[in-house]
Amino acid sequence: MPASFASHPAAPRLRGRPRAVQAADPTSVQALDRALALLEILAQSDGIALSNLSQRAKLAPSSAYRLLTTLAARGFVEFLERDQQWAIGVEAFRTGMAFPRRYSIATVGRGIMQELMHTTGETANIAIFENGEIVFVSQVESQEPIRAFFRTGERRPAHASGIGKALLAEMPRAAVETIVASKGLARFTEKTIVAAEPLFANLALTHVRGWALDDEERNAGMRCIAAAVFNEFGDPVAGVSISGPVARLDDAAVARLGPMVTAGAAEITRLIGGVGLPRAGAT
Repeated sequence: MPASFASHPAAPRLRGRPRAVQAADPTSVQALDRALALLEILAQSDGIALSNLSQRAKLAPSSAYRLLTTLAARGFVEFLERDQQWAIGVEAFRTGMAFPRRYSIATVGRGIMQELMHTTGETANIAIFENGEIVFVSQVESQEPIRAFFRTGERRPAHASGIGKALLAEMPRAAVETIVASKGLARFTEKTIVAAEPLFANLALTHVRGWALDDEERNAGMRCIAAAVFNEFGDPVAGVSISGPVARLDDAAVARLGPMVTAGAAEITRLIGGVGLPRAGAT
């Protein structure tokens, strides 16, 4: 890696590696802008020499090198020893894949949400998991006069959300415990689960049957049925749900519609190339 040569002055200098470099200032907006410009150029090439790269970026070679070594330390670029060129690194790939993954879930899931809304008569949603919370990214509203509504980008605590509990149910217990310790279990209604053990019991049931129920735990009088969507590694990354008033989503309707929501989530998982988890059974 380039950093190894920077830390050992006696090492022979290879082409594309200036002798005198200083660490880039991580707080500099200008440095960030220049680093992003370098990434954009590298993304258009399978490998490029420092001289050509700095020329295209309109930077001095020493300035470009300082930024490149910082990016290399985080895995966003790498130096190809054999060709003496710089290229995009694996972390840039991993970061970039976050966009099509989220975008495809919202786009591919649109048809599934529309089908769920028409079949059930209730508002259908897709949300992703981020920093211990869920974030709504797409919705198809019910045509009923009394209906659920969530704004795109709205965040909700995972423990008081159908989609949140569907996702937590597919995570290792230790990961859920960390989230609970960090976010807490705030009470929103009389039915909100505010203790760890009842929450884990609820998540265990959710995992087995394949769908979660928000039973007036966030908003009194409203219920939500949700199921997890998995990526290509089998990780829960999003969820699909239907939400509506208890008057329409009574116990009989919940039992009937739960497997339908699970099937919708499974179809989205399939369409994005994900891998779902086998179920021990359904209730």
